[in-house]
Amino acid sequence: MNGDLGLIRLLLKEYEGEELNPELSGYSEKAQLHHLELMEETGLIVAELPTGGEDRVGNTAIMRLTTAGHDFLEDCRSDRVWKAFQEVNAASGGNLSLPNAIELLKALAKDMG
Repeated sequence: MNGDLGLIRLLLKEYEGEELNPELSGYSEKAQLHHLELMEETGLIVAELPTGGEDRVGNTAIMRLTTAGHDFLEDCRSDRVWKAFQEVNAASGGNLSLPNAIELLKALAKDMG
């Protein structure tokens, strides 16, 4: 997979205000920035990301979650759906692209909802 959906889920929860201080200590600042870039490229957030050597999460301005970002959070809010997603993703080797992983999560949420 292009990214760690667990980290993306935590970051979206933080920016939505659902989880004010998510446990991110297991993720480097570089990894967090990379995932913020993926989130913006995939259309989950609208953000101003650091450029030109100011690669710090603190230099990032998240303007808002997009409709797709809110939909992603809604789809993975259920621990049952999230666990099923992780199992399917692991069984497929974890090599899904981020857009395909989001579509899989959407389908699981619909089927299990």
